[in-house]
Amino acid sequence: MIDQQPVASGGGPRDSTYDVRIWAVKKIPSTRTGGRRAATYRLRWVVAGKVKSANFTTVALAESRRAELLAAARRGEAFDVATGLPVSASRPAPVEQVTQSWWDWAITYADLKWPTLAPHSRLSLAEALTTITIAVAVEDASRPAAAELRRAMMQWAFITVRRAKGEPPHDLIGPLTWLSRHTLSLRDVADPVRLRVVLDALARKLDATPAAPSTVARKRAVLFNALDIAVERGLLDSNPLTSIRWSPPKIAVAVDPACVVNPDQARSLLAAVAQVGGISDAPAPKKGARGKRRAPTTEVQRKVPAGGPLVAFFGCLYYAGLRPGEALALLETDLELPEAEDTWGVLRVARNDPEITTTWTDSGRREARQLKHRARGEVRPVPCYPPLVALLRQHLATYGTGPDGGLFRGARGGVIKESVYTEVWQAARRRTLTPAQVASPLVKRPYDLRHSCVSTWLAAGVEPTQIAEWVGHSVAVLLRVYAHVLPGRDEIAKQRIDALLQHKA
Repeated sequence: MIDQQPVASGGGPRDSTYDVRIWAVKKIPSTRTGGRRAATYRLRWVVAGKVKSANFTTVALAESRRAELLAAARRGEAFDVATGLPVSASRPAPVEQVTQSWWDWAITYADLKWPTLAPHSRLSLAEALTTITIAVAVEDASRPAAAELRRAMMQWAFITVRRAKGEPPHDLIGPLTWLSRHTLSLRDVADPVRLRVVLDALARKLDATPAAPSTVARKRAVLFNALDIAVERGLLDSNPLTSIRWSPPKIAVAVDPACVVNPDQARSLLAAVAQVGGISDAPAPKKGARGKRRAPTTEVQRKVPAGGPLVAFFGCLYYAGLRPGEALALLETDLELPEAEDTWGVLRVARNDPEITTTWTDSGRREARQLKHRARGEVRPVPCYPPLVALLRQHLATYGTGPDGGLFRGARGGVIKESVYTEVWQAARRRTLTPAQVASPLVKRPYDLRHSCVSTWLAAGVEPTQIAEWVGHSVAVLLRVYAHVLPGRDEIAKQRIDALLQHKA
């Protein structure tokens, strides 16, 4: 039976119940922490069918809490369904009395954000929370090594779906137990002096060298949001970061023009991709081919001109400005390829399939998601340049599609890994570019093909609003990040200025 009980301080009603079962205290196998053995005692009880638990360092503490719960149940007191505690103990304390630890709040915050974040963003959030938590952990002789603490957080504590499945691995219990007892309270973390220590930690890598400005900004944003939501929940009076004058490193948001390739170089690189696969180009793969699939087996396929299966993939990045994950998620049904030559087609980009370890997915498998900064199911039409139409038609005729209609699949039918297509790209660079260019930033990463595409469109005079729509950016981001032109374009601008001034004279 569940009743409605009022909440103190003018809140709405909360569910309470008399359906309570309290189990015996159970000893968790001891683990080594900081050079000594540490045993943990777990108390578990069930409130309205929901299992609650609490860990204690001694059996006496665990039995004492069990006795309190039993006494409340025997005197007929209702239990709060949300907290699992007697209603008298579940009333929220005034803000000044709240002493929640940073550790408990960090886990709560990670669980709160998990459902709305993409896998990459979940990983990024966990990395930020790990850095912050280590910075606010109390120093003492029993402290495990920093690597153990990081592993405990990155492999279990901040992975919501993994924690929901049960107890942590045996080797992580020690560091997790230590963290639960040795992090400062949320209010102590909000102290300006302590926050400066945390901010300084965000600005350093593990080897104590300065972190990249983008990394610092990303982690600081997580800290700010975690404190903001703590204010929203009544755990803090205000966000202390708003009053701290701390300047993060400057962020270089613009793409380096040195990475942009010109059209002639791009065409040569795409042609070189089709030739990759020899021993002299890249280390021989253990299984299957990388730059070029094995020869077709049917008589019909043997009559089709050979071409590397990754040529069209890289073509989508250069000619259509797709992200690698967007190109990998393309299906045959997403293509509108005209029969006539020199006619533009359309790519209906509907999914993004970035590479991420399955730890950070809900299903435990790699998952295609909605487009970046777009709602699920939203489609972004992108013009398909006639040479790209030809590449895609040749790709379909030579290699077909996967079982799901996907265009780009590995030798065994799975998604092509980033390490595979990057290795092929580097081999193509070595075939095409001079040694000095190979050592330079010039299209050093496949993603630089997207930068080159946007630069080409800007240099051609296409309206920024149109380009932003095609590449999936806001105009502000486009102009801030991609506002550069092809090499040599500044000379053309100078000539135009010179011609105008001479004409006026």
